[in-house]
Amino acid sequence: MTASASEDLLRELRPQVLGALVRRHGQFEECEDATQEAVLAAAVQWPAEGVPDNPRGWLLAVASRRLIDQVRSDHARRERESARAAEAGPEEVRDTDDTLVLLFLCCHPALTPASQTALTLRAVGGLTAAEIARAFLVPEATMAARISRAKQRIKAAGGSFSLPAGTEREERLRVVLHVLYLIFNEGYTASSGSELHRAGLAREAIRLARMVHAQLPGDGEVTGLLALMLLTHARREARTTAAGDLVPLDEQDRSRWDRELIDEGTELVKASLAGPALGPYQLQAAIAATHADAATAEQTNWPQVHALYLILERIAPNPMVTLNRAITLAEIDGPLAGLDLLSALDGDERIAGHHRLLSVRAHLLEKAGDPAGAYAHYRRAAKATASIAEQRYLDSRASRVRPHE
Repeated sequence: MTASASEDLLRELRPQVLGALVRRHGQFEECEDATQEAVLAAAVQWPAEGVPDNPRGWLLAVASRRLIDQVRSDHARRERESARAAEAGPEEVRDTDDTLVLLFLCCHPALTPASQTALTLRAVGGLTAAEIARAFLVPEATMAARISRAKQRIKAAGGSFSLPAGTEREERLRVVLHVLYLIFNEGYTASSGSELHRAGLAREAIRLARMVHAQLPGDGEVTGLLALMLLTHARREARTTAAGDLVPLDEQDRSRWDRELIDEGTELVKASLAGPALGPYQLQAAIAATHADAATAEQTNWPQVHALYLILERIAPNPMVTLNRAITLAEIDGPLAGLDLLSALDGDERIAGHHRLLSVRAHLLEKAGDPAGAYAHYRRAAKATASIAEQRYLDSRASRVRPHE
């Protein structure tokens, strides 16, 4: 097995091993440390000695021994914890995948969204604190402290290692999906830094979404989120030039879109829409599928996209949804109609002054024949974003419409 394949296997097995240990021992932080040590041992030994016949059992055995050693080192609890840890060997762990339960635990309501995201990437994704810190452009010590606090909060919150029931389960699943959505979005369009996207982070979000979908294939929103990620990620190669400059959707070379991902995503959209209810991820996936279905930007079925945004705006009102509907409306009824809809967002504190609103207004002003207004808003938008790639793009658009003195 190649080093890359071994790494992929370890990433897949890590949350399963951690989930099995937490289910048995109930000590999240200690189990997470023991699992990490087992994974590190495998990363060293497997490439040289070969992958064992039962890799999951191997990791469980090593992690269990590490956990017992940790417990025994704590003299105050040695007898009680050693007995409990020694009662069940790795072979007694039931052969079930607790990844979904682990995701629910990492998205505990006692945690902030930032902590939920960090802990999910650490415990389920297997990323190190340094890798997560680099992805979100914060110091490693800051991210390590955030993850540590998240573990302590979960420990203090208590509760059993099991899927919540009824309404609580549904609410927690929505949080899980939102965290994965945030991880993907940060990977697809980085909020800051020199690169437009962080492909590794987007791929990790897709991998985790596949895990959830494998365990909940009948959930429309789970299916919709995975479809949305695949259809969006399919455009990644066409989103930048060789120099790393941003290429907007209507100017992308669609032959560079990943047709395999588009086909898979489209089939998932069809499956998600077959259910009795519609959720925001299903609708966003349907919009992405409509774009993917068009051979050129001009052939996009804009009335269908607008109709989907109207439904999305009704069931999940959000300023970003209205912003995107304004873009779509401008394609149907002209830029002035889009600008008129944008004016409704000027008093919304959630988006007023946001670079996305400024850039869309600039684009519509440009199409409406107002270069001076477009220039001013492109310049303001460039100053409002922390993404260097987006700054370069917006500055270039401003230069293109700059009025001659």
